[in-house]
Amino acid sequence: MDADIIIKKACSDPAAFARLYRAHYDSVFRYCSRRLFNRHLAEDVTSTVFFKVMNTIGSFEGDSKNFRNWLYRIATNAVNDHLRTAVKRAQAIRIVSDNISSDRHVITDDDLSDKKSHLKQALLGLKPKYQAVIALHFFENMKLTQVAEVLNQNPTTTRSQLSRALSKLRKQFKASGSNIL
Repeated sequence: MDADIIIKKACSDPAAFARLYRAHYDSVFRYCSRRLFNRHLAEDVTSTVFFKVMNTIGSFEGDSKNFRNWLYRIATNAVNDHLRTAVKRAQAIRIVSDNISSDRHVITDDDLSDKKSHLKQALLGLKPKYQAVIALHFFENMKLTQVAEVLNQNPTTTRSQLSRALSKLRKQFKASGSNIL
């Protein structure tokens, strides 16, 4: 069945919504995981995303391409909401540190583990809008124009945010003596 037809049917047909859910769950979960660096938090946020989609799909107008962008926009907003408070941000950083410490005995290449740790810490230290641009562009392999559509902003703004985010990461790595970027 055509994706556009499934989207229209999903407003009233639970089986059609289930097909949409199965078709998009992995990509939304992967995106949330790459933003949060924690499987359990990503599962929670992904659930929130699909709950919101289920409740608002009746208001969606567009085709399957627009649906994908709409879905990523909801996911971006859900992740940003999660990260917005300082308490949750501190918890996320602590969880990443704990996970990295427990991963060290599994990963044999300490240098790679240290770089991964620095990168995770640096990404979590960025503002959520910068995290979103980096995650969508580099981890989800979206073009900047696609990222701009997802974030509902001008491509020039997206390009500028990506440039600022990378600059901030470079400064953090230079200050820490790391040569990741």
